[in-house]
Parts: sequence; structure tokens; C-alpha cells
Amino acid sequence: MRVRACTTMRRPHVGAGHDDVREGGCQHGVDVSSLRPTVLIVDDHADFRASARALLETEGFNIVGEAAGGEQALAEVERLRPDVVLLDVQLPGEDGFAVAKRLAAGSSGATVILISSRDAAAYGPRLDTAAAQGFLAKRMLSGEALAALLG
Repeated sequence: MRVRACTTMRRPHVGAGHDDVREGGCQHGVDVSSLRPTVLIVDDHADFRASARALLETEGFNIVGEAAGGEQALAEVERLRPDVVLLDVQLPGEDGFAVAKRLAAGSSGATVILISSRDAAAYGPRLDTAAAQGFLAKRMLSGEALAALLG
């Protein structure tokens, strides 16, 4: 995760009138979005991608892209270099487990979180050996749940 900190703050400026107050802030002009984890959402359902994007952006994540399948996901990870890949298990063609394995073999460094409309029990021991940081059932998706998995 990219984290940049501001070490020098400006003091608020107070002018002659009460309406002439300007906020202080970081002298380095750090864009707040650069402090938020970047996420690529991979799911073959456009409605889910849109809902997940809206939810996670509201809860502090920076959604940098979306992909509908495994090959597109691999290309987008290479292009966008997200911190996190939210990866559906049930993709057409290569499933999420195979895509996660390919991502782990690459050099992106992205953290993979598997998601599914099914509960973890449906995948049994496959989740224990998956090349992923964690798993979330889609109905449990929230910024808090994702942040907890990211540590």
C-alpha cells in the first residue's frame, strides 16, 4: 500500500475580515486519494461491480478500475498496479483461484481478496491453499470488512 505522510503543516491564515479564513494543510499538497488503498474490482456482473465501487468509494477506498474476467484482470493489474484486487471466484473461463495464482506468480505485489456469492464453506479447503489474503462473501462486503482482511 502506498502511504505518504505530511510532515510540515501550514497554519491557518486569518485575514482582516471574519470571512477571510483559509484552512491550513500539508505544504506538500498530498492528494488525499493517494492515501487510500487502490482497488481493482473483478467480477463478471456489471451490476455487482457498480455496487461494490459505490460502496467502497463511500467507505474510503480508491477504485482504480474494473474487469469482467481473468485475462482482463491480469492486464488491468499490470496497467493500473492496484494495492488490492477484489476477485470473484466464479468467473467465466479461468476461475478466481487460477487468476489469483497467476497474480501471485507475477510481480504486481497486489493483495488478492476473493469474493463470492457463496459462503466460504462452499469452497472448503481450496480457500486454505488459495493465493489470496482472504475471502469475503459478497453479502458481507463493506469497507470495514475489507480493511480488516488487509490488516
